[in-house]
Amino acid sequence: MGFRKLVSVILIFTLFWLLPISIYSLSSAELSEIPTNFLIYAQKPEHVKWMVDVRRRIHENPELGFEEFETSKLIREELDKMGIVSKHPIAVTGVIGYVGSGEPPFVALRADMDALPMQEMVEWDHKSKIPGKMHACGHDAHVAMLLGAAKILQDHRQHLKGTVALFFQPAEEEAGGAKRMIENGALENINAIFGLHVSAAILSGSVSSRPGPVLAGCGIFEAVISGKGVHATITRHTIDTILAASNVVLSLQHLVSREADPLDSQVVTVTKFHGGDAFDVVPDSVTIGGTFRALSKESLLELMHRLEEVIVAQASVNKCNATVEFFADDNLYPVTYNNEILHQHFINVAGDMLGTQKVEVIVEQAVVDTCNATVDFFADDSLYPLTYNNGVLHQHFVNVAGDMLGTQNVEDMKTIMGSEYFSFFSEHFLDTFTFSG
Repeated sequence: MGFRKLVSVILIFTLFWLLPISIYSLSSAELSEIPTNFLIYAQKPEHVKWMVDVRRRIHENPELGFEEFETSKLIREELDKMGIVSKHPIAVTGVIGYVGSGEPPFVALRADMDALPMQEMVEWDHKSKIPGKMHACGHDAHVAMLLGAAKILQDHRQHLKGTVALFFQPAEEEAGGAKRMIENGALENINAIFGLHVSAAILSGSVSSRPGPVLAGCGIFEAVISGKGVHATITRHTIDTILAASNVVLSLQHLVSREADPLDSQVVTVTKFHGGDAFDVVPDSVTIGGTFRALSKESLLELMHRLEEVIVAQASVNKCNATVEFFADDNLYPVTYNNEILHQHFINVAGDMLGTQKVEVIVEQAVVDTCNATVDFFADDSLYPLTYNNGVLHQHFVNVAGDMLGTQNVEDMKTIMGSEYFSFFSEHFLDTFTFSG
């Protein structure tokens, strides 16, 4: 059931934009019938069976980034059977198919194709046949879903006012496949692009998204800290790289906890620490590495700048030298940012198709580190609840304040991390809390 509904979301999302009729001439009931009718079409048993079979074939034969030659071949063969024109190669193994009039507007749907270098441990009929490789991130499902959408779009191509571009992208896992596709001209004439990712955290038949930043931008870093290695018994003659690297790791933790806005989620994680191989020798150098992530380009670049500053400066405190590499050409990913108008359109269409109860809008949450400890929180007097403004009362406040002061003097403020005793009232009554200059 998950396949049928998810592929239909992609399909209807596209058809709703491209149908050659004025949506303003339809009633709300007629509009809501469009997704429902196509969901029924997508649920045809022969269509579902074909999609599941395609997914299983891909799952059994996983390929890593820029090595998806057999997957690419399968995609092109299936598109050929449908009579869909395609371009290949795009970024080594990528494929772009085209459905519709060949005229604007051009809307792209994207699926990634590559697997991960992992051993599949689960025993089942369609387990990976390639040792050390597995579709563990759902890209096999993405390809099957986009091929399914392609098939239904092709069956209804006479209704499309414009062109749907089907992007089968290589190398999503750390290898920069999307960037290579763009460099190869994939975005020529494209007006908008939509993507979808399966998730085990969401119930089958449901969808989830949010406007604005939805996935963090990220980069990787590697630092080599150099000193002077000696035998462990004469440490007075060493420039200790292990100690220096350990201090660097600790100092990096302050970048998020003490420098970042708590409402601007950021991550710095050291995941690699490699020194010497002997138990009784301090090594000449230590290599550390990890990832950094943020929800805005500005924060991502600031983290990048501060990472290098802190690593070099902290190493020098211990008389060591440090060099930092960010591999930015292929490994600096921008923030995934959902256009608000397209997001709202997705919410409307998905709600008509699946029911509004199965459409979740992700709410921002603060990121909190948890530790185990024995502590006293003095909770009776010192634990303040969240001050939460009731939506209806807040809108009433905005209306009244706008009439009184002028709408230009009524600001939509950002959440702040301060606390107020008013929050205790907020737990018991409908409320709104405001600020005045």
